[in-house]
This record gives sequence, C-alpha cells and structure tokens, in this order.
Amino acid sequence: MRIGVLTGGGDCPGLNAVIRAVVRKGVSVYGHEFVGFRDGWRGPLEGDTMPLDIQAVRGILPRGGTILGSSRTNPMKIEGGVDRIKENLASTGVDALIAIGGEDTLGVAKQLYDREVNVVGVPKTIDNDLSGTDYTFGFDTAVNIACEAIDRLHTTAESHHRALICEVMGRHAGWIALHAGMAGGANVILIPEKPFDIDRVCEYVESRFRTRYSPIIVVAEGAHPIEGQIELQTGTLDAFGHVRLGGIGEVLAKEIEKRTGKEARTTVLGHIQRGGTPTAYDRVLATRFGLQAIDAVHEGDYGKMVALRGTDIVRVGLDEATAELKTVPVARYAEAEVFFG
Repeated sequence: MRIGVLTGGGDCPGLNAVIRAVVRKGVSVYGHEFVGFRDGWRGPLEGDTMPLDIQAVRGILPRGGTILGSSRTNPMKIEGGVDRIKENLASTGVDALIAIGGEDTLGVAKQLYDREVNVVGVPKTIDNDLSGTDYTFGFDTAVNIACEAIDRLHTTAESHHRALICEVMGRHAGWIALHAGMAGGANVILIPEKPFDIDRVCEYVESRFRTRYSPIIVVAEGAHPIEGQIELQTGTLDAFGHVRLGGIGEVLAKEIEKRTGKEARTTVLGHIQRGGTPTAYDRVLATRFGLQAIDAVHEGDYGKMVALRGTDIVRVGLDEATAELKTVPVARYAEAEVFFG
C-alpha cells in the first residue's frame, strides 16, 4: 500500500514521534510505502507532498513541532474541497490516509471517511479535550512547561510582593490550567468551564497577601467572567470558526490592581507551551499511537481513531472521538478550589 500522512491544526511536541513510529513499522514490518502531505489539509488539497521513508524519520523522535508542517486549513469550507482531495490522493497513488490532529483535523477526517476516503485518525492536542481518549500526547509537555513557569513566578512574585498572573492555553477546556495550577501551587485557577466572579478572585488575592505571600493566578485563555462583570474584546475567526483568543490575563491584572490596590503583572506563555522537546511520557504515548495507527490501516479498519483507555491503546470510531469536547468536570475543579486563597 501507499499511505499518506498529515499533521493538522496547532503543532505540539510528539507529532514527529507518531510519524516516526508509523513509517518505521509500516516499512519494516508491513512493507508499505509512505508519502507526507505538507501543512495539514492544505497538502492533499493542493497535492503538495514530500518523501517519507525511514531515512526521512531518523533523528526526529526528540524534536518538537512536525517535519510535515501544519495549518488550520479547512477543506470543508473550500468549494469542491473534498473532490480535490480525492483526486489528489488518486493521482499520487495513495490508498489510505493517517490524519494526526485534534477536534478540527479529525472532524474533517470523519467527513472524508463518510465520503469513502480511507482514513485513520491519531489524537493530538495539548488541550487534552478529545472525548474519545483518556490523554492526548502534547498535553503532558505543555503542563510541565507551564508548571516550571509557575515555579519561577512564585519566587519573583514574593520578592516584589506582586500578584502574578500566568495565562495558559485552553480555548474551551481548562485541563492545562487545572493540572499546571495544581502542580505549581497556584492560589487561583480560572477555566473556561466555570465563569469566574472577579470580586471573589480579588478576595483570594487579598487573602494571600495577608499571609505575607504573593498570589499566583493561573488562567486559561478561554476563561471568562460572570456575564456583565467585565467587558471582553472579541477576536477574529479562524478557518474553523474559532475566535482567536488571548488577553484575559491583562484584563485580570488591571481589574486586580483597580480593585485591590496591589500591583499585578501578567505572563502569557502562549506558543512556548507548544514548542520544544516532548517529555518522555509524550514520546512513548505518541509512539504507541503511531504503531497502532499503522496496524489499523494495514487491517483496513478505517474510520477509526487510536485512543488511550487506561494503559491500553484501543480504536474508537471517528464519530465518537469528535462528538463532543472533553471538558473539566465540576468535581475535578472542586478538588483544586480547596487550595484557593
């Protein structure tokens, strides 16, 4: 078989580990041939390919990002996009496709499978918000990067007696904020799933200062206040209809200074969380996903996504994998609230 591989959506540490595992096992065990599509769904849309053999994947295991490139191209929003993809797959001799990505990339994969394209999905998102799998690779690395930043913020906050806000990624799901905030000893964690009360946040800040320690607030980029409390700016939309977020940290800093009289500063981690070397956990998980993905293709088990359930890698339907986002449950957030203030 000739198999295409693409990485779509936001990049993250571990993508190269998946590509490496797919190619290594696919070539050495099954004798398949591979072709890489550049820049997510733009590759099959435009027939933009690159060679993908064992030599091409040597040395990429510890590298962040993706050797294939990525994009947020949405072929479903392009007239004739599906037909163009099918034509380009046929013209390049590709029998099946492995799509590595998050909800948007795999949502496209599901729609292509419904239109008779042989596709298998691999879950990738630092947000850990895909419901079909317990964990996604990239999440552990992002949490560790954020946790290290929070550790460093503690010392400078206490030196200057400031409230320091750490804004992390998380559009609709607050998993990074929750895990990094708990691990880093944050005094307040704000997530998209629960609108926050700015007055309550300021109470936590003042309570922390009364102990002669400085507060650390971790906020997900998609967190928002109770309606009517603070006016937030809205951003432009990407190809999948998502608002470009960022800036809630600065809004919080201004409100805290205005309401408490205490100095507040914001650190936005942004793409730092997505870059650099993957953790050992993410390398192993990504490798296992890649090995199972090529097995699924070899067996003709299309329309599936490989997933982690407990310690096992299983296959779930792409429809189940993309049906809804996995958000932070109320009970998990309540565990963190014990340490607020």
